[in-house]
Amino acid sequence: MGKDIAIDPYDPNQLNPNSYNLRLHDELLVYDTPVLDMKVDNTTSRLTIPSTGLQLDPGRLYLGRTIEHTRTDKLVPMLEGRSSIGRLGMFVHVTAGFGDVGFNGYWTLEIFVVQPLVIYPAIEICQIYYHHIDGAYTTYQQGKYQNNMGIQPSKLFQDFKQEA
Repeated sequence: MGKDIAIDPYDPNQLNPNSYNLRLHDELLVYDTPVLDMKVDNTTSRLTIPSTGLQLDPGRLYLGRTIEHTRTDKLVPMLEGRSSIGRLGMFVHVTAGFGDVGFNGYWTLEIFVVQPLVIYPAIEICQIYYHHIDGAYTTYQQGKYQNNMGIQPSKLFQDFKQEA
């Protein structure tokens, strides 16, 4: 901590033997249309999770973010849902739990539930842990999601513009 790993805000109570728990911010994004297109910038709407809770419904993708901002040098960050969250039928990242060496930003969470579930802001929703790298590597410095300041919907449409 403080050298190759930075977490802000940091709370020692969130530290586990092998990981660190990250908390859910009180904002979510949802896509505005039921059919998404990979080649376009799909519009989103913002939801706020009140202190009294917000019910999530199956069949809808919710994008959230961590309260904590992380920066990692010389290590590969990995994100996993907490087992207590998974046992409630909530998936925190559908496919994107693998970070890049040098990632700097908030983690966007791809949230999906298998049955209706009431969630609350600031819940310890996922955990981050780190892997060492052997050999030469290139640090992630630029990219669609680097240095982000909030929830990031898919920017896959940018890849199609590069192909044209």
